[in-house]
Amino acid sequence: MQNFGTMRILVTLTLLASVVATTPKTHAQNIRQYQLEPGPNGLALVVKEIAQPSPGANEVLVRVRAVSLNRRDVSILDRGVANGLIPISDGTGEVISIGPGVTQFAVGDRVAGTFFADWSGGRRTREAMATARGGGIDGMLTEMIVSHEAGLVTIPDYLSFEEAATLPCAAVTAWRALFTEGNLQPGDTVLLEGTGGVSIFGLQLASAAGANPIITSSSDTKLERVKLLGATGTVNYRTNPEWQEDVLNLTEGVGVDHVLEVGGQQTLHRAIEALAFDGHVAIIGGLSGRADAIPLGPLPEGGSVTDIFVGSREDFEAMNEFLSEHQLRPVIDRVFSFEEAPAAYAYMTSNSHLGKIVITL
Repeated sequence: MQNFGTMRILVTLTLLASVVATTPKTHAQNIRQYQLEPGPNGLALVVKEIAQPSPGANEVLVRVRAVSLNRRDVSILDRGVANGLIPISDGTGEVISIGPGVTQFAVGDRVAGTFFADWSGGRRTREAMATARGGGIDGMLTEMIVSHEAGLVTIPDYLSFEEAATLPCAAVTAWRALFTEGNLQPGDTVLLEGTGGVSIFGLQLASAAGANPIITSSSDTKLERVKLLGATGTVNYRTNPEWQEDVLNLTEGVGVDHVLEVGGQQTLHRAIEALAFDGHVAIIGGLSGRADAIPLGPLPEGGSVTDIFVGSREDFEAMNEFLSEHQLRPVIDRVFSFEEAPAAYAYMTSNSHLGKIVITL
């Protein structure tokens, strides 16, 4: 059953879809973008027409070609952030102009925006965390965007704009959890909760690295599909609410070496119970609400828990090298047009997708 917040989003987006569909194409010096504004039933996606921006010193002008949705983008609507913000953190495009002092990019380069516009590498800082696209600062659902060159990466040649647009949040999160923080090794066992973007990327990355991914879902149909992506074990958590028991059985009682914990307060204690000695739990999301306290009692000897909030530009670049080496392709469930952006949001709330939802511009 959908909660009130989800129903409000669906109603608001449906009302606006007809308005968006009739918005005319703009002339050359203007661009279109979506902004978040108060609507009849809460926040709404509203199309605006603005003057084409120009890059300043060390800045790059990007013609955006594709963006992809994350659960965070829908939750921002539900939380009531309304200040003319351009939504969506993830997007790709081509460089069409550069400002004075730019050294890393040239006109024609294919690029993606980093999730944090100002986190090049090293430890997280409060200042860097404030530069999350589509939340702390404007996002990517706009025909053109100006970005400091440090907030961009070159995308792998073999990926389309649509495929690469899925990477900045979910893929980088999975990479940082497994490799930067988790030091994943061939033969390790990885537990992935659900079939959302982070878990599917985690499955692909872990499988390519020679690890053994175990993935959970409430859908047997989805579990059959993820076997084709490299899952060596599957668990239906609806069939067995105490699913950690199935995970332990699949590992002959040893437990898993890594957990991508996206469930929150209803799953964290089970994830820790399924952990092996010296195992690592990466706390990523909270679909059932953030856990008020970490249940350290059952944490195995040598076990560790790390909070993950996407990753840095260094993480993104390292991941891109790995993707290119293994020729991994993101799983895209469905592609929408710019005019269909409200429908893409509505589809995200349906929870019927497996893989990423993309909007082309």
